[in-house]
Amino acid sequence: MKHKTLSIIIPAYNEARTLFTLLEKVHHTRLVENIQKEIIVINDCSKDETEAEIQRFMETYPDCPLQYHNQPYNQGKGAALRVGIQKASGEWTVIQDADLEYEPEDFNPLLTWMIEHDGKVIYGSRFLNKANKHSYQRFYFGGRLLSIITNILYGQHLTDEPTCYKMFDTALLKSIPLKCTGFEFCPEVTAKVCRKGYKIKELPIHYYPRSIDEGKKINWKDGVIGIWTLIKYRF
Repeated sequence: MKHKTLSIIIPAYNEARTLFTLLEKVHHTRLVENIQKEIIVINDCSKDETEAEIQRFMETYPDCPLQYHNQPYNQGKGAALRVGIQKASGEWTVIQDADLEYEPEDFNPLLTWMIEHDGKVIYGSRFLNKANKHSYQRFYFGGRLLSIITNILYGQHLTDEPTCYKMFDTALLKSIPLKCTGFEFCPEVTAKVCRKGYKIKELPIHYYPRSIDEGKKINWKDGVIGIWTLIKYRF
């Protein structure tokens, strides 16, 4: 009997400090029902030692099912994710950032819900877990605002639209014509899933925020682009 597979797409840009540890965490995470992992790392033409860390991981864990793609030039997170989606072959696909803000063990409750409900899409919410901390108030309120706007425009009940942990039925994800190049992946994919008529389920996840000094890249301009993206694809 063929085991089912979760495709885990990891876009990386200048993440040499955390990527090896993150890949180890993903590799060592045991998934429910003996689901297998397909790890897809997209290096967005990093200027630091990101590629060396990926190579070190592959040499350390030669049996790990990892696909590696290096972008020819820096294009942005959305462009990297679009490449990863093309390469995904599992029954489900989840997005995983290359930092250590999220806990790969949280794949399991999301997968369990997808299996039990024959689900097509589920998000992991940082805000539903009251034990989580948030590094900056502007990020906290920005995430809340994006969620409220999503709910108003698309009739959802989301608490955390910009969460990294978005899990999809792979066939559904591949059917969505994405145009994003940067951080607007999140609002674009959310908007287009909503336009297809799906209600997005959420479950609480763990969150360990990093600071700007530690490499956090998103800023207020990305929030403005996110709001515009949600409005644009609604009308």
